[in-house]
Amino acid sequence: MGDPEDRTEDITKYHKFKKVEGSTYRRVNQFLRRHTYFTAREWSIARLCADFQTTSGAEMTFIGANLPELVPFMTEPYTPQAVNQARDAFKKKVKMAGATFLYGAMCGFFTPEELDDLLFESSEVARFLMEVEGTTLDIDDEIEREDKVSEVMKSISRESARLLRERSRLQEDSEEEPEEEEE
Repeated sequence: MGDPEDRTEDITKYHKFKKVEGSTYRRVNQFLRRHTYFTAREWSIARLCADFQTTSGAEMTFIGANLPELVPFMTEPYTPQAVNQARDAFKKKVKMAGATFLYGAMCGFFTPEELDDLLFESSEVARFLMEVEGTTLDIDDEIEREDKVSEVMKSISRESARLLRERSRLQEDSEEEPEEEEE
């Protein structure tokens, strides 16, 4: 964990969320609620947990105690338990959103073009959030990640369409089979 002086230096060197300096929690939360499934509390704490990760896990006590100094729109410190709860809520919501998205993609509710549009819109929001929090991603890494996600989604769409056609064909075949007469 390091000595307390190193921790103070970590706080002064931490430059995330500076683009929302002066903004209120309420305002940040409203924006997030319009564009994502998570809250400002969950977002900021998940980011902090990723940034202050150690070999033994995230530094929950440090994050909670220094929350107002680390995130401009957070006004009170949190207990380590509250930090853990927020991080877990973030993870759960991301998983649920992912499952919802994949369900829609796998069931053929969207054409490949619509999936591309959804992915584009989602990546725009993600890029904006990363910019706001001060996280940078090399442009080549960003393009590579987007290409991988796009290819996976196209593959899911193609496979889902194939499975739906196959299921439909099997149902048609079973309806066409003559019933055996009992003697």
